[in-house]
Amino acid sequence: MIAFEVKDMTCGHCVSTITQAVKALDSRAEVQVDLVTHRVEINASDIPAARWSEVIQGAGYTPVEVLAGARPATAGLAPVRKGCCCG
Repeated sequence: MIAFEVKDMTCGHCVSTITQAVKALDSRAEVQVDLVTHRVEINASDIPAARWSEVIQGAGYTPVEVLAGARPATAGLAPVRKGCCCG
């Protein structure tokens, strides 16, 4: 499983956009999203985290990989919005 913190994911539209982007790369990928904690977890084959990060960035978001047992490193960073309806 690969996990990202996506601070600029703020609504259901964001969740849908990210999920669709992930599924476009691997339709069999399992995607779990927690909007409250801004966490996206992807369980897929052998696609590396860097590629998933690119996919989420391509959808207009700023993912930060969350390593197992580590706290996300985005505290204090302002989110960059690129097109969500809640902007």
